[in-house]
Amino acid sequence: MALQYIQDKEGKTTGVIIPIEEWQALKSKYSELNKDFDNSPDLTSWQKEILDDRLSDYYSDPDNVNDFEETLKNIESEP
Repeated sequence: MALQYIQDKEGKTTGVIIPIEEWQALKSKYSELNKDFDNSPDLTSWQKEILDDRLSDYYSDPDNVNDFEETLKNIESEP
């Protein structure tokens, strides 16, 4: 199995990427793996409304956004 590991900035493994063909084979072999995906809840109406509002704000002024890396640095530097 050709797995890829995801690591955080300290080098700690935080996740694994499984090639889709191998994931499909695992799901076929172990039916309980399908349960998590089949039972995932839909968004509630209030969650959809928040997303719609945020998308509307973005589309009305797409240049008014914050850089992710800069925002992350600002958050990490706050006491």
